[in-house]
Amino acid sequence: MNKEMLYKALTPPSGLVDAVLDTDTYNEIDDQFALAYMIRSNDKINLKAIYAAPFFNSHSTSPADGMEKSYNEIYNILTLMKEEDLKKVVFRGSETYLPDEKTPVISESAKHLCELAMNYSAENPLYVIAIGAITNVASALLLKPEIADRIVLVWLGGHSFDWPNTKEFNMYQDVAGARVIFNSGAPVVQLPCMGVVSAFTVSGDDMRARLYGKNELCTYLTTHSEEEVSSYVKNGNAWSRVIWDVTAVAWLTGANGNNNRFMQYKLAPAPICEYDFTYSFDNTRQEIVYVYNIRRDELLNDLINKLTK
Repeated sequence: MNKEMLYKALTPPSGLVDAVLDTDTYNEIDDQFALAYMIRSNDKINLKAIYAAPFFNSHSTSPADGMEKSYNEIYNILTLMKEEDLKKVVFRGSETYLPDEKTPVISESAKHLCELAMNYSAENPLYVIAIGAITNVASALLLKPEIADRIVLVWLGGHSFDWPNTKEFNMYQDVAGARVIFNSGAPVVQLPCMGVVSAFTVSGDDMRARLYGKNELCTYLTTHSEEEVSSYVKNGNAWSRVIWDVTAVAWLTGANGNNNRFMQYKLAPAPICEYDFTYSFDNTRQEIVYVYNIRRDELLNDLINKLTK
């Protein structure tokens, strides 16, 4: 991909575009917000597939268990939203992380992304919104490297370039996967977590006043969020939740001409994700979009308006 085509791919797209979502949906509450927001943004996004990503934390017993729980949670959200047709395009993902930078993990998701992306081109790319460990997408790029010129990858992963480390959940689970995608030649939009999209939060008061009781989905999102911070709720304290995964979807929903009304960004050489959880930099590397600021109130209003309609 030449520089002119790369820069065009890295411009927020206007109009309706085809996209897939790669999500570790059961990991915490923000994936559910992001999935619902993507579905309710059908004026901007034609959702072609949903991939379950692996994760391993207190909500799972292994990456495979996390992926399976995410797969089931996707179905749960689609049921709450009465989006039965979308269940036909939900795929299980990787059960492990990449063992190295050359070996893909074969899964339904990786194989489907390979097949689907081949229907697109640099002029008409498929947008891949990824909000979990990047294993599924990295595996697809290893299986079929030519899709790098047919997709635009929007990944919420890593921390800001000036954060002391890169030990962010999505990135540190699969550093090899992160290295693969930044070395693949694919156009990449990076939304760093701490120091950037960590600004995108919803408060308990917002949820009770503007979401709870509006519909089954909104009540579920509210009560599930309250369960995650039960000690604050029980004691009557103020609380908020980071729902930063929504910001990756907002790369598409906020497109406005050549800009994005929900965020500020710049071009920067792709970072090198080191195995010691730091970044290193080389100014000769292919440029990516690096998001450095989120307009929280504008995006939150759009999110709530769409979820409650």
